Amino acid sequence: LSPDLNVVGSWYLIIIPLGMLTMLMGGWMALRQKDLKLILAYGTVSQLGFIISVVGIGTREALLAGLALTVAHSLFKATLFMTVGAIDHTTGTRDIRKLSGLWRKQPILFAVAAVSAASMAGIPPLFGFIAKETALDTVLNEQMLHGMPGRLMLAGIVLGSIFTMAYSCYFLYEAFATKHSKFPESNGVSPAVEAMHPVKFKLWITPVILAILTVAFGVFPKPVSEAIVTHLDNVTPSLDDAHTKLALWHGLNLPLLLSVVIIISGFIIFWERDTVERLRPNTAAFGSADTAYDAILDALRVLSHRLTASTQRGSLTLNVGVIFFVLTIVPLIALITGEQSDVRMELWDSPVQGFIAAIIIVVAIVATTMDNRLSALILVGVTGYGIAVIFALHGAPDLALTQVLVETIVMVVFMLVLRKMPTEVAWKAEPKQSRVRAWLAGATGLSVVIVTIFAMNARTTEPISVYMQDLAYEIGHGANTVNVLLVDLRGFDTFGEISVLVIAATGIASLVYRNRSFRKDSRRPTLATTGRRWLAAAVDTERAQNRSLMVDVATRILFSAMIMLSVYFFFAGHNAPGGGFAGGLVASLAFSLRYLAGGREELEEALPIDAGRILGTGLFVSATAVLWPMVLLGEPPLTSHIWDLTLPLIGEIHIASALLFDLGVYLIVIGLTMHILNSLGGQLDRDEEMRKQRARDRARRLARNQRREAATVGARRSNEKSTRQMPTIRPPGADTESVEQNGENQSSISTKRLKQEGK
Repeated sequence: LSPDLNVVGSWYLIIIPLGMLTMLMGGWMALRQKDLKLILAYGTVSQLGFIISVVGIGTREALLAGLALTVAHSLFKATLFMTVGAIDHTTGTRDIRKLSGLWRKQPILFAVAAVSAASMAGIPPLFGFIAKETALDTVLNEQMLHGMPGRLMLAGIVLGSIFTMAYSCYFLYEAFATKHSKFPESNGVSPAVEAMHPVKFKLWITPVILAILTVAFGVFPKPVSEAIVTHLDNVTPSLDDAHTKLALWHGLNLPLLLSVVIIISGFIIFWERDTVERLRPNTAAFGSADTAYDAILDALRVLSHRLTASTQRGSLTLNVGVIFFVLTIVPLIALITGEQSDVRMELWDSPVQGFIAAIIIVVAIVATTMDNRLSALILVGVTGYGIAVIFALHGAPDLALTQVLVETIVMVVFMLVLRKMPTEVAWKAEPKQSRVRAWLAGATGLSVVIVTIFAMNARTTEPISVYMQDLAYEIGHGANTVNVLLVDLRGFDTFGEISVLVIAATGIASLVYRNRSFRKDSRRPTLATTGRRWLAAAVDTERAQNRSLMVDVATRILFSAMIMLSVYFFFAGHNAPGGGFAGGLVASLAFSLRYLAGGREELEEALPIDAGRILGTGLFVSATAVLWPMVLLGEPPLTSHIWDLTLPLIGEIHIASALLFDLGVYLIVIGLTMHILNSLGGQLDRDEEMRKQRARDRARRLARNQRREAATVGARRSNEKSTRQMPTIRPPGADTESVEQNGENQSSISTKRLKQEGK
């Protein structure tokens, strides 16, 4: 953004102070860390603040310095992080209090880290030194920062670079030095280093390569310089390239003197780090940043809850009413307070248009009074068909055809949903609310019409559409301007739209199937193998017995013709009304007709391919049509080509490369419809059948339990009655207790026999 926004005065007031503050805070925090990665992490924050500040200046020289800093930072910081990774992997720790004597055991790792840390600190002849020198020279000579801003930024860079030198030395010492005072019993080697295993080749080879590049680009910076300058030539061209080249030596100048001051001062801070640590306050001067951040989030959350509660009351009617009210008021206020253009209006081109418009108005008003959902849907569909007629009268057959097909398929989808809802609308609005909605609807319509009229008459230049017909024929090799526009001239828009269609189809299926899988195995059609005819299977089902004979006959007659018509639209669409979208809609209507006639079983027989695979194939084919000119021919994406062929018995034909893109659109439209039919149609039917089957099973279980209970009660009553009527005969010599026991046994045997018979 800086090459364009650096001319704005407030840009510097925001970017440079924030970058300098980040550089200073990150460098200061790095000196306090006990974890090697945290030292580097805060150092990264500091370096990013440095880079943002320099790049934020926005001039060619500043961009050169900022990009050089970025390249240098990527080289030395990647090396240092991988070095820490190797240390952590081999010793098991990154804690500087547990590391001592590592440089003796791993001299290669120490050498790599030393080179990278020196580059980070800006020591010559490494590439980090060149980048920092370029930044200092840029700030010193930048006319955009004349006066106090330039001096303050220079002071911030110098102080931040001193911290960088200090924490670079701090990192090297704490990671590799031998600390005899901390580990006197083991000659200064810590237990973690003593027990470490060797650093393998794959752990140190990449840091070694990056360290070599740091040295090589420092001595020979020309490759990096040329790459950055090539980029800058396309961003901020300059007539003078003398100041936009990277070099190791610029002579004895002020930036070199500042580098010496930075190196010496940074080393002194590191050497006297204990004194610096004692000067550090125990508590943060401005409090805890974490606490402040959490408090801001809490305040914003409370504000958002209150704002949402005041505007979103949970009523769909109220939300839509607010949207329409704003749509009515705001554009009219803008028109009234702004400059109005001259308005030219014509009532109609022919009285037929007025007649169709009157039908649309009447049907739309009647639709608002209907209580029957299906009747209201049909009336709304009539308005769509009326608009298609107006398109045709205006000389746009392609739009009219698409409108008719879309309106038809939308009505089919709506019917799939409405069949699961009550026939009549149960909710009745009060007369006062109806009047308010009527006034709001009238105001919205009036506002939209007025804004549209002024927008159409506000054109001051010749529209680009006058060139579309010639461009379509010359570039897209097609006479149908609308189709060429969709698949060629603005093919990227269409590719984005069909991608949205794929996402929408997947979303619809996900909402219906929820946590169940909606994937099904594709297979070959089984009509030929089973020998059954269309719509003649499963005649014993309830749905088959209630089918309409007229729909069955119409489906058998129309399906093949509709498929052939869709293929014709697909091939003819480049030069005549049609195209992949229209052809896919006709094929979708054909499959919808098969579903309406024979149910989900018939739909699965009509196209036994997983809808998700159809969608994926269509998207892949369209993406191939977009990319193949770029990949194979080195041309821009969607570049059109045409091939002239001569076929026997047919003659000359012309095949445009956009046909491949249209094929993807064709497949995606069919896949979308199949996904909708399988989810809103087949799956809902399957769920309904399962619900009915569970209800029947519950009824059978209930009836069986009732019969079982009745049999048990009858057996018990019969047994009790026979026991009361039967005289007790005592055998000679038997006592009373044995006779009663015998009677109970007889009663138990009789009850068991009756239960078994009941089962």
